[in-house]
Amino acid sequence: MKIALVGAGSWGTAVAGLVADSVDSVAMWAHSPQTADGINSNHVNPRYLDGYRLPDNVTASSSLQEVIDGAEGVIFAVPSTHLRSVAHEAAVYLDDSVPVLCLTKGVELTSGLLMTEVIGDEIGHPERIAALSGPNHAEEICRGGLSAAVIASEDPEVAEFFKAALISPALRVYVSPDVVGVEMCGATKNIIAIVCGISAGSGYGDNTLALIMTRGLAEISRLVHARGGDPMTCMGLAGMGDLVATCTSEHSRNRSFGVAFAGGTSLDEYQQRSHMVVEGAAAARSVSELARELGVDAPLTFALERTLYHGGTLAEALELLTDRFPTQEFYGMDD
Repeated sequence: MKIALVGAGSWGTAVAGLVADSVDSVAMWAHSPQTADGINSNHVNPRYLDGYRLPDNVTASSSLQEVIDGAEGVIFAVPSTHLRSVAHEAAVYLDDSVPVLCLTKGVELTSGLLMTEVIGDEIGHPERIAALSGPNHAEEICRGGLSAAVIASEDPEVAEFFKAALISPALRVYVSPDVVGVEMCGATKNIIAIVCGISAGSGYGDNTLALIMTRGLAEISRLVHARGGDPMTCMGLAGMGDLVATCTSEHSRNRSFGVAFAGGTSLDEYQQRSHMVVEGAAAARSVSELARELGVDAPLTFALERTLYHGGTLAEALELLTDRFPTQEFYGMDD
């Protein structure tokens, strides 16, 4: 069996290594020919996780056709801002029956579509597209640290296909039918992680971090409910699990960006320095837009959007957050 993995960032690289243990070959697509050459020559991604040696049955190419041809499953792991264009280019090489797994997290600006919906728009047959989420930092996955993830799909057979490809002694894999809930959790937890980073970088302590995470989880639940997902999904791996890891870990680029931003580093400077996309920054705009359209109160998301894109100051954002917390703890999730 051949699996195609479209994307050669840190998470795509880690997942390629996981899948390689269960299939005959993994073909990775890298935008940069230099990255593909490095993987083929040394079995190491020269740009991401450069201390991690990929298994011998992992190869790479900068040709989407070469990577996808003959694949029995395709995994997308490209940044949200590039997902539509890459999926559009890949569509011509994808057979209608090939199952697809999306690792990308986010909400598309203007359309409000989730990442599986963006892929479905481009390749058709959306029922064969699943989403993976959970508290999974690539750096720990590569070292074989115990982790867990959830695969959401409307088609149980698609979920089970990718579960079989990914499960290992170090990775527990659960399945869920709630694609909307899992994807909304994955997109919005990055926003909350940036806010936590800003709080930590501004000198606030653990009590404030706990406040932001707890209210952030309630905010995510309201968004999930309004978008048609199950709020209970927020209590699982894609919600609380991923939120805890992303808001507290040194490996979290979203939290790390928040800390750096509080210290005066701009978004562009951080992304250029780290060679990584801060998905929560893009999500702050698209999720704010979606929340307004759905009539959902999302004070943390709105505060981050204002700070990053509309000239708001850190002091104003932190003051806004404390002012906006309502007296009723749970609201906005009633039918």
